Amino acid sequence: MTNPVHVDAPAGVPFIDITREFDAPVSRVFAAHADPALVARWMGPDGLSTDISEWDFVSGGRWAFAQTEPSGETYGFRGTFHTVRPDELAIQTFEFLGFPDVVSVETLRFVDLGDGRTRLEVHAVYPSLEARDGMVASGMEHGLTQGYAKLDDLVAD
Repeated sequence: MTNPVHVDAPAGVPFIDITREFDAPVSRVFAAHADPALVARWMGPDGLSTDISEWDFVSGGRWAFAQTEPSGETYGFRGTFHTVRPDELAIQTFEFLGFPDVVSVETLRFVDLGDGRTRLEVHAVYPSLEARDGMVASGMEHGLTQGYAKLDDLVAD
């Protein structure tokens, strides 16, 4: 059994808070976000393949990837890493190319819970309430739940 994903999208404000705990130390959870080969293995819902064309997980770096359905339909994403502090924090932009010009700013905090456990806290701010609601309606929670379950396998002892 994996830990649950908690998604909070409060009424009337354009942000989403996501929390998820992992039964692994911060260093492993952070490394699985930093290494593009690992990111490609866990990012997104089951059944999609992920091709990372750029992943420079440092302050000022850029990222881009595409996910492909078995049918061949492809979804592109891109952004920048504004600030990265190892085992602690990543602040990045996020853009789904299917909705260009709608860019969110995401803060990821890697919290050491002790006993080899980590809590990932994500705060994502959108340019409008409509954009935030579109993200929630897109099936984001389903993709997060499946992706984080794969991440569990990668960071396990």
